[in-house]
Formats: sequence, C-alpha cells, structure tokens
Amino acid sequence: MSNARFSIVPAWIITDSRLKGSDLKVLCLLGSFTNKEGWCRRSQVKMADELGCGRSTVQASLNRLYEIGVVEKREIESADGRDSAHWYRVIHDRAVSDMVMSSWNDGEVDEEYDPIAGVVSDTPPAFSSGHPLPSPSGTPCLAQRAPINDTSLTPSSNEREKERASGDGEEEENPKALERRFRKWWATWPSYATDTEITTRRAWMSLTPQQRRDCEERTAAYLASTKAIGRSFTKAAATYLSERAWERIATAPGVSHQAPQVFKAFSRAWQAMRIATLLGPEQPLPRMTAYLEAVVKAGGEKGEAERRQWRMRYAWPKVTEMHNGFKPVQVSPELVAASEGFKSYSTQRDAAIVAAWKRLHERMGWPWPEMGSAEWICFPVTDGDSDDAVLAALDAFKETIGRGQGDEHAA
Repeated sequence: MSNARFSIVPAWIITDSRLKGSDLKVLCLLGSFTNKEGWCRRSQVKMADELGCGRSTVQASLNRLYEIGVVEKREIESADGRDSAHWYRVIHDRAVSDMVMSSWNDGEVDEEYDPIAGVVSDTPPAFSSGHPLPSPSGTPCLAQRAPINDTSLTPSSNEREKERASGDGEEEENPKALERRFRKWWATWPSYATDTEITTRRAWMSLTPQQRRDCEERTAAYLASTKAIGRSFTKAAATYLSERAWERIATAPGVSHQAPQVFKAFSRAWQAMRIATLLGPEQPLPRMTAYLEAVVKAGGEKGEAERRQWRMRYAWPKVTEMHNGFKPVQVSPELVAASEGFKSYSTQRDAAIVAAWKRLHERMGWPWPEMGSAEWICFPVTDGDSDDAVLAALDAFKETIGRGQGDEHAA
C-alpha cells in the first residue's frame, strides 16, 4: 500500500449519483499514487489485491469513472504483447501533453510508478528541520512524507487570468459543464443511437478547448455539406472528432459556418443542391421485380428505357425526394454561395438553353425536373445554347464546389 498521507480526489464526484459499488474506493486509491503531474501507473491486479476485491470489480469501476469523466487513462502496450499496467490520472484541472507522456514512458514501459516506493517511514517531512513535530496531546507525531505540491492541480492566479483572457474560463475546466456540452453536441450527431459512448467521450475530451468550440459551431455546416452531396451515411462521432473533420469544410469567401437555410423549388440554391447531388456518388440500386428484370434482360428499346428509369429513380434518392412535390429543402451555406453563379432561365424566352440542359440530363442519365406550370428554372450561367456551352457551365460549377468528376456516371 502507499504511504501517502492524502488521497486527492475532486470534491464534486463524492455526491455523484452515478457512482456504484467500489467506485469511490478505486478513485481514492488512484489518488494515493501520483507523480507531480497527477498521474500514476498501477496494475488492476495490484489494486484489486489492495482493496480486497476481484480484478473485474476494479475494471468495472475504472470504466465507470472514465465514462463519468473523473479519470483519464493512457493504455500502454508492452513490446512482447503482454498486458501492461496503464497510466491513470484523476482529473482536476488540465491534461498533460503527449510530449510529457512520451518522456515518462521512455525507459520505464515495464515498470509501475509509485512515488512512495523506497521511502523510509522515519524520513523527516519537507517542512521539518529533522525533528518530529509535537501533536496537540504532546505525543510526538511520526514523521511522514510531505504531501505533493502539484501545481497542475492548483493553478496560480496568473494562470487563471490567462484562462479567462483566452475564453477557456471555469466552465471549460468544470467536468460537469464539459459533460453537459458533450452530451448536447453528441445528441445532434446522426449515429448517436449506435455510437460507442466511451470512444466518443474520449475523443471529445482529447480536443483542446478551442477545438471543442469550433466543433460545436461547425458541425451543423458539416452535416449539411455531406447531405448536399448525397451521402446517405455519416462517420462515427468518435472518428469525426479525432479527425477534426469540421476543419476540412470548404468555405467560400465571406461565408460563415452557420446552419442550413430553407429554399423553395426551382430557386438558385435548390437547383445548386440538386445538381451537386447528381454529381455525387450513386446509391446502390434495389433489386428489380421479376417482370422488370425480364424486360431489361430482353434488351431492345423498351428494356433500355426501363433500365434508365430505374436508375434515375433510385441512384439519387435525394433528388427523387426533391422532385416529389417540389417541396422546399435545406441548403448548406457553401452551396448557397455556389448558387450565386446561377441564372434564372425562362422556359419561353430561353427555351433553347433549357432544351440544351435537358439534353445534358439525358446524356448523363439524370432525372429531369418536370416543371409543370413553372415558367422559370435556374442553371449555372451558360454562354450560349449549344451542348458544349452547357457542358462548360457544368464544369465551372464542379470547380466551384470542388467536385472534379468527369462523365463516368453517364448512362
């Protein structure tokens, strides 16, 4: 057992209703073994022996403490692949850098860290002149090692001022507030119901305060962008956080990261979203009915027509949805900016240009929006009504949205 005089744990966790069984005992044990940065290296077998319980009990408590956000851990892999004791830190204020963690591991991967090991019990404390201090009753106190003065656990007033100036403040360092922000953000992620909570929280906690704020501000724009290009799936939240994918959102000059806006059918933004989706990847086609399979297999003009219709209906489900009733849709700020290069064409006065765009849809195997009584439709600005002019306008739009596909999707 440790000869430490104190076990340092955060006060807020003591009354937390999420604690179960031996959780608090395990936490206090971790708080008894710590280096000057607040970390300790301890095997679960040893902790179980010290607490008089099974290893599975210790492991369950460690996992629960990690999920609550009061313990951080770093796993260590030994050279021969055997299990190795992990590093643990009872979270108080700030995290240690990866550089410092690497320096600790150099040369001591196979050793456990106990700052009290080898200390003789009668060693005078740091504040003593070498003689035991008297107790209130007059009986000399046994000399003990002085408590660790860990500056990472008690930041100076200058550090607090720097935190306030940088905008990190107390809420950022408050575990409860950080947990609330995490859950609020995570609930907005499409795969929230199936994501693994432990890995997602770990990725969230590993971000810097500024990265967390950027993530919260830009996630809506990221999701809108993926939806705009026709992606029907989203990566796991932990992957999104660890890759900091929101930083890769292409933003047009003057466009801020903001939530999508709603636009009506045949507007410039609506049409930009429709064409961007058609330029994106095709979705797997469902299996045809036995009758249609036979018709397509027979070939001929009818078979080819049925094949094209089936593809147009199911290859881009987002476009099919947009064409079904021509309802307003949400469009990302990036596509709204790209739609500034579109122009409204009259089905009467600009009939030749509209016809050229319709021919391009037929060549690409894309569904054409049946306009009904609508008299105006938007497309990228086209220099003339030839097929080459329409194709050049489409290529320019591809460059604007950063999509460089050729005509490999043509039917």
